[in-house]
Amino acid sequence: MAVPPPEPSQPSQPSQPSDARAGRADDILALARLSARRGAVRAMLGWLTRRTGGPALLVGTDGSVLATADDPPPPASLRRLAAEAAVALHRRGAPSGVLGGGGARPVHLVSLVALGPAEPRAPAPYLAVVAPSAPRCEVLLADASRTLGLCWRAEEAERARRRVESAEAHSREAVLHLLMVGSLPAAQRIAAALRPALPAVLQVYVIECPVDRRREIAERIHDAVRGRAWVVPCPVRPNHLISLVPSRGEPVAPDGEPLDRLITRQEPQCRVGVSAEIALRDTPVGYEQAFHALAVARNAPQRSAGFGGHSDVTVLASPEGHAWASGLLAPCLEYAPTRRADPGPAELLGTLGSWLSFGSAASRHLKIHRNTLAARVRHLDGLLGADVSHSLAAQSAAWLALRLHQAPRGTAPAGHPATLDGLLSVPTAALWARAQLRPLEQAKLTAGPETVRAWLRADARLPAAASALGISLPGARKRLSRAEDALGRSLLSAPSAKHELWLAMRALGDL
Repeated sequence: MAVPPPEPSQPSQPSQPSDARAGRADDILALARLSARRGAVRAMLGWLTRRTGGPALLVGTDGSVLATADDPPPPASLRRLAAEAAVALHRRGAPSGVLGGGGARPVHLVSLVALGPAEPRAPAPYLAVVAPSAPRCEVLLADASRTLGLCWRAEEAERARRRVESAEAHSREAVLHLLMVGSLPAAQRIAAALRPALPAVLQVYVIECPVDRRREIAERIHDAVRGRAWVVPCPVRPNHLISLVPSRGEPVAPDGEPLDRLITRQEPQCRVGVSAEIALRDTPVGYEQAFHALAVARNAPQRSAGFGGHSDVTVLASPEGHAWASGLLAPCLEYAPTRRADPGPAELLGTLGSWLSFGSAASRHLKIHRNTLAARVRHLDGLLGADVSHSLAAQSAAWLALRLHQAPRGTAPAGHPATLDGLLSVPTAALWARAQLRPLEQAKLTAGPETVRAWLRADARLPAAASALGISLPGARKRLSRAEDALGRSLLSAPSAKHELWLAMRALGDL
């Protein structure tokens, strides 16, 4: 019988013992499980450190250490050794290798370049293990580099997404800041790039919500208004959101439901204050109105309220009023800083306005250190020749001067001296003052006007007001809280209506 010729022999493959193959499969499975964790890269480096017996690191081609195991962290000497090895291997253009040996500790390196068909924009980092004690370390690192590379790319993409999100959030906050300081053209240019464009006529919403849910609630509001409104986290108060909502045209919320009702229905923990319709240039006024309305909404059964007061002081914007305001602010307007780093006139006026609105919280609004804020306020004291740091009278005068300086010029004939008392003695000032205080008088609260008057005389300091009235501090606070409800204005929280009330009582001769 003929014997068939033997089949061509295949190249022999090195065989692995079954226990080695099982161990390799266990390692790959362990890496896959770690890849599903949060912070997968550091978790995998920690596992590799324990598995290989040497510290595992992720090192950039420039020698920068990008990630290490959290526990235990590698010592500085081994970090430096791995960094030098990664730089040397990158210069050779090799994707993997073992450097060192002899008198130095060996460093095993594998590039994470093989992540898929797309080439990375920057050179891929190296997975490095210094002086491993485990056998077959090269196979383990080759297997780990694939999973680790995917996790690293995913974490890099997440970091990039957060950077973009943070940059957009800061840009939107910058638009709000520009509106608050009166830089309308700059705000409109930035908003046109970010979208949506700023509305010409709007309402300001101030939403009070839990701090840990502010981002989630902002996204829900954005979805509810179909992206037509600006929703910005408040830079001063961590539990507030500020939204600029178009007030003309078709309803913003679905089915024509008022947006404040929609928010409180969907989010029972929220309180909403809404301003009157305002022009875009009057955003600072709208914010104060919405903040005052929020003080009412906290005690309202529907948890929302619209601003119903009359705080427009532009009725005092006569030629005399502008002359007085220009004279009071002239030291700031004409100030020439002696050093380049010192604030100029516009920055000083912005600091003054923020201080009058937010007090010590102005440091968060202006993004400056609290010591810098204190130094600027002391500087303003010297320039203005008034104690705007502590005196409510000086603060109220500066507040009115800023409002009149920014208001359109009136056409009323001159005839009154350019002084604060002269300005407050005109008939329009008396009408404005009575409108401010009428809600408090109509509420017929027990000692309501007397309490507010004592509080204003004490420079809006509650302990001093309580002492002057001869009542306890909680009793004085309760009286002022009731006055807040009657006036529909915030008194105890900034921005407070204390400046308007001081000017109103001064105009009527009550202070």
